[in-house]
Amino acid sequence: MIVTAIATLPLLFGATVADAAGPAGFSRGIAKTPAVSFIRERSPTLAPFAHVKFCKSNPADCNAGRGEAIVNLTGAKRGQLQSVNAQVNRSMRARSDQNGAAGDIWQAGTQSGDCEDFALTKRRQLISMGWSPRSLRVAVATTSSGEGHAVLLVKTSKGDLVLDNRTSTIKNWRRTDLRWVKIQSGDNPRRWFSL
Repeated sequence: MIVTAIATLPLLFGATVADAAGPAGFSRGIAKTPAVSFIRERSPTLAPFAHVKFCKSNPADCNAGRGEAIVNLTGAKRGQLQSVNAQVNRSMRARSDQNGAAGDIWQAGTQSGDCEDFALTKRRQLISMGWSPRSLRVAVATTSSGEGHAVLLVKTSKGDLVLDNRTSTIKNWRRTDLRWVKIQSGDNPRRWFSL
């Protein structure tokens, strides 16, 4: 009884349940608070060539990042993410934009396109709503079936969240079927890193 009362004191002063559990061996049965996780950039790598062409045609979308690198994910901010993700997924028609010898074309704000066009459109819309460009990064991955794919990663106080055109559910980057390949820098969208 005394041990239980002592263990609950830290909770009264803002500590987490994991903090109140005490040293190893005393925390059996108490769930630890999940750690916030961010995708880890490795070494600089080449940007996708289609992204280089996109930046040449859309320099404002590729300016050096400004604002906070990590957005505090309030209820209102979460609502904005969910709204933009669902709205873009509903309003754009999915289609391959491979253009023969010209290759893949990356675009934002179009009526139809493939995965990176969805990601770029979501990024542009969130920036227009006041989101920090530094927190919004396009990432390239492969799906569980081996198909190349691009998504928007949003760096938040709850970790990196994935906005994917295949689903309106926003997921933590670790809870997807994606194998991560590369990501653009938050500080400079023209720079990319391997993952």
